Amino acid sequence: MFRSTNALQRKTAFLCAAALILAACSENTTPTSPNAASRDGSPATGVAMQLAHARVCPSAAPETARCHSWVAVDPSGNPFATTAPSGFTPAQLRAAYGITGSGSSTTTIAIVDAYDDGNAESDLAVYRSQFGLPACTTANGCFRKIDQNGGMNYPRGDAGWAEEISLDLDMASAMCPSCSILLVEAKSNSLANLMAAVDQAFAQGADVISNSYGAGEFSSETSYESHFNHPGIAITVSSGDNGYGVEYPAASQYVTAVGGTSLKNSGGSYSETAWSGAGSGCSAYIAKPSWQKDTGCSRRTVADVSAVADPNTGVAVYDTYRLHNGGWLVFGGTSVAAPLIGGVYAVGGTNVTYGSNPYSHTSALNDVTSGKNGNCGNYLCTAGTGYDGPTGLGTPKGATAF
Repeated sequence: MFRSTNALQRKTAFLCAAALILAACSENTTPTSPNAASRDGSPATGVAMQLAHARVCPSAAPETARCHSWVAVDPSGNPFATTAPSGFTPAQLRAAYGITGSGSSTTTIAIVDAYDDGNAESDLAVYRSQFGLPACTTANGCFRKIDQNGGMNYPRGDAGWAEEISLDLDMASAMCPSCSILLVEAKSNSLANLMAAVDQAFAQGADVISNSYGAGEFSSETSYESHFNHPGIAITVSSGDNGYGVEYPAASQYVTAVGGTSLKNSGGSYSETAWSGAGSGCSAYIAKPSWQKDTGCSRRTVADVSAVADPNTGVAVYDTYRLHNGGWLVFGGTSVAAPLIGGVYAVGGTNVTYGSNPYSHTSALNDVTSGKNGNCGNYLCTAGTGYDGPTGLGTPKGATAF
């Protein structure tokens, strides 16, 4: 279920977790990952844990979706929680992608997820306070949570999807700290209920709708396309976490399909390669949008753009739904990338035309030219100069392209 580490790594990680003294662990004996942050959120010096990772959401039945996130876990397979954040911080993510604007409270980012997270608002408050972001609460009008019908009859809770919700809220906040946030909770993870939540986000006037979930393609998926056909609204969808292969709704011709990268920080200088888990390829059923010009797919090609997704170069997230000891977790997956790109769209403040905007502004993107997510033998699974499947046109270099 999750990637294995050797026995010494497992033992050392467990001892560090139990003591909650990550900063004191020896660099020579502690499994490391490139991007841990110290207790004050600044880059740590040789301290980041290289832990195993587990899928946050289990496999989904046909026409139901699972979230596209991975969480660092301890040797027992439980989320590895700490009292201080590790992983990329908002300041680091904004620096990596050249985001200088903070957006506007008149711009609303809608987060669509399944099931209920009863701690969503309070956990978001901790994340934003930790990193000096302005408060976003129901009381000040910045945060709203509704069910798929627009009311407050929230669905039952689910630990995995609650972690996904925390991840999405935190990443949208990181990129667009002044934006308003609307959380729309679907009754279940069926595509029918998730699409009802997307419709509700649109009805509520969202400017950006972020979707960090997907299902394997199926022949009737075209019947869902109307739910995403909203010109002027930026709709982002994670491309998937199973490597080469296409999922829906990332395959929709009306969305921005967001792939994934491994993001490295070397003294404030950032570099990226394609993440091996990012979804990509040719849709089996969805027509190719007019603005997509690659020649290897006669139908829709995934992805369009990308952002950090590798759990080994993960992001800091705060979540207490499972009563984590400490609350700070490290997440990866293209579920990280979709709300990040949603936040960049929100900062850009442009009137978008489906996913076409980046295709008209390729110079405002970082071209990712190495790494792969499979062995298809061409650009659909191997990053290279220009467009490729795992990373699309590249990652943000400011908000101009969006």
